[in-house]
Formats: sequence, structure tokens, C-alpha cells
Amino acid sequence: MTRLTVYNDDLSGEPQTITGDKNIIAALADAGVMLEHWQADADLPANADQDSVIAAYQRSIDELKQKYNFQSIDVVSLQPDHPQKKEFRGKFLAEHTHDDFEIRFFVDGSGLFYLHINGKVYMVMCEAGDLISVPANTTHWFDMGENPHFKCIRFFTTEDGWVGNFTGSDIATRFPDYDQYKSAAS
Repeated sequence: MTRLTVYNDDLSGEPQTITGDKNIIAALADAGVMLEHWQADADLPANADQDSVIAAYQRSIDELKQKYNFQSIDVVSLQPDHPQKKEFRGKFLAEHTHDDFEIRFFVDGSGLFYLHINGKVYMVMCEAGDLISVPANTTHWFDMGENPHFKCIRFFTTEDGWVGNFTGSDIATRFPDYDQYKSAAS
């Protein structure tokens, strides 16, 4: 189940935990972030390749492509045995923005988005079935944990794909990481 915790960005006060899909979707919408839940049109094995994943969600993908004029779509997958998992994790852990909005759909597994908006940090634990859209120029970072397990469809409106504009801030080091957040919620 998707989880949302909202902190003041200076860590003052107590964090607010928001539960229930409708409440989470509404809280994120108030911050300008879209969250939806999708269903696959077909069952997928754990080792499904990019073409199989895209085929399983083709109807929903086509709707988004038409609505937002996406130029590039791919599937990214990381598992605990990936030889470069540490490097990939490090790339996304630093606060950054994108000139374009960022849409990710979690086919499998989970990941933690941190959205730094208007003096708050929204920690969104996305899991299988969640589609999140981070607005352009929104400061954020992403943590997949020390032993990542996720498969995501990524949507881009440019051929360049993922391009991060790093802020140089160390804010990401001050908040619970994926593993700490997941363990505290258990």
C-alpha cells in the first residue's frame, strides 16, 4: 500500500503520516503531484522483459502518450543482485529537478520519492500499481534502498530521457532513507 509522510524541510515539528489512498492522492494533488493506480491488462511473470511489460499496460500507456505527447518510454528494473546497484542508487539520491515533468509507473517492487515543495518534504512510498507524476522543476530525490527491487515504466517528452539538474543541497542526507522508512513502517 502506498504511504505518505510529510515533514517540514527543516525537520521542525512532528511529521504527518497520511493514510488511505484517497487521502494520499488528495494531499499530493494539493502539492501539485499526481498519483494514480493502474491495473495490468495481462499477468506478468517476474522476469518480464520491456516489450512484455509495455504490452501489458499498452492501453494506459497509449492514453498517456496521447495526452502528454511522450516521445520516449522505457522500462527500468533493478534487483538486489544488480552489479551496479550502488552507483544507480547514488545517482538518484541527490536532490535535483528536471526541466520536464517526470512520470513513473511501478510495475513491481517499490521505491521512495522525496518531493521538496513549499517548505515541506513529501515522502511517498510507491509500490506496484502506483503511477506518480512529479511536476517540472520540482526539487526531489529518489531512493531504491540498498537492495533494490523494482520495475518501472518511465515516460519522457524528450528523446534525451532522464536529465537531472542537481541543486548541490545535502538535504537528502537529513531524512530517513528507504530502508529506514520501510523498517519503521513495518
